[in-house]
Amino acid sequence: MEEKNIKVLVIVPAYNEEESIKNVVDSVIEQDVDVVVINDGSKDKTSENAKKTKASIIDLPCNLGIGGAVQTGYIYAYMNKYDIAIQIDGDGQHDPKYIKEMVQMIKEKKADMVIGSRFVNKTEYKQTFFRKLGINITSIIIKIMTGKKIYDTTSGYRAVNKEIIKYFSENYPYDYPEPDTNMRLILKKKTILEIPVEMKKRETGQSSISPLKSVSYMLKVSLALILNRVKKI
Repeated sequence: MEEKNIKVLVIVPAYNEEESIKNVVDSVIEQDVDVVVINDGSKDKTSENAKKTKASIIDLPCNLGIGGAVQTGYIYAYMNKYDIAIQIDGDGQHDPKYIKEMVQMIKEKKADMVIGSRFVNKTEYKQTFFRKLGINITSIIIKIMTGKKIYDTTSGYRAVNKEIIKYFSENYPYDYPEPDTNMRLILKKKTILEIPVEMKKRETGQSSISPLKSVSYMLKVSLALILNRVKKI
């Protein structure tokens, strides 16, 4: 893969992120990459503010949820023949400064997918007890089911190569997409690497998983992982 021919797309799913979306997109574009914002049926000015940037905007007619929004981005990446796609949340938690490192690892074929991880090394990020418990449990399940340890199973900061762009454009789970796709790719013998990244706390908007939903989420995603392994994906 010659560097001059590399096409890199950053996918930014966003739901009601009017306060952060412009700053997020502007900071990502500084990394010399293309950006597509997937406005997931927002009820605020997310789309309007995103259109003040140089990003491409896809306005979904209704809220599909994180799985549907991200898959829309992968479909866009596949249709426009991108070589590398990177997911970044629209709330400002993900620092774009790691993009170049993630892209380089994909270009050098060190990995099929690179995960920006809060837990592969010690970082300053502080997680709530129940969320950390859920991440640890899903990490253990994936390890048992596949033999591969993923430390940050729910990180939405990920870079993938062209082959996985195509796969995700055709197969992407609606619920629990990060842990689910991590396990799927491991079972497909793809190479997944984690790099340590510092993530910020959400400063605006509202998380899709509240603390009260964390236990329910943990149980559901654990069951989904087990069932998918039984089905052999």
